[in-house]
Amino acid sequence: MKISIITATYNSSKTIGSALESVISQTYPNIEHLIVDGASKDDTIEIVKSYQKDHPHIRYISEPDQGIYDALNKGIAMATGDILGFVHADDMLAHPDTIAQIAAAFKANNCDGVYGDLYYVNAQDTTKVIRNWRSKSFKTKLLKRGWMPAHPTLFLKTSLYHTYGVFDTSFRIAADYELVLRIFKHPHLQFHYLPLTIVKMRVGGVSNRSIQNILQKSKEDFRALKRHRLPIPWYTLFMKNLSKIPQFFG
Repeated sequence: MKISIITATYNSSKTIGSALESVISQTYPNIEHLIVDGASKDDTIEIVKSYQKDHPHIRYISEPDQGIYDALNKGIAMATGDILGFVHADDMLAHPDTIAQIAAAFKANNCDGVYGDLYYVNAQDTTKVIRNWRSKSFKTKLLKRGWMPAHPTLFLKTSLYHTYGVFDTSFRIAADYELVLRIFKHPHLQFHYLPLTIVKMRVGGVSNRSIQNILQKSKEDFRALKRHRLPIPWYTLFMKNLSKIPQFFG
């Protein structure tokens, strides 16, 4: 089982090394790491090239794009793996055996997707946990309560992107949520919760970088809920935001 990992970068020289190292250190042998760069003006690509010399599983492109979701879609088109996941430039896989455990979960459960838990960590000191996003086993009714898996922890069969589509780039911030609603609403698909911290994410992402972005994300979340005909979208959006509060306390 081959696993493709996609990393979108733009002027990411300060953090791309730790993202690359976290993938290189994986014990699972059959990984390809695809770097999709948006024509960075810093040393991002030079750093990627320096790792690629000794690690041929790393491939990259560097060209202008229309934002992170456009870059991720390019990565999906490049991917040759059976399973596909994302490690953003500011993130890192939490343990050396993370991908091995994900692969084992796919095999043991014969499922379409695997997801787990997420640590938000201090941008400078990544050992300091700011927020702990613990997930749970999936049931379709959870979508009505605003539930979604932590997207950076979600690994899906690549075939699902071919069947149900890639990220909708008309969503500037919430395309990941729209994609989750689009795929997880199908009752015949099976998703397995792996109670493991899969990713460490540095705080300061696009969606929560400013009040303006928070409001924009809420508008896009609401649009996604209406598109997929959740019965009471305002309630679902309220519950989605409310569910984040306990993550700061354990």
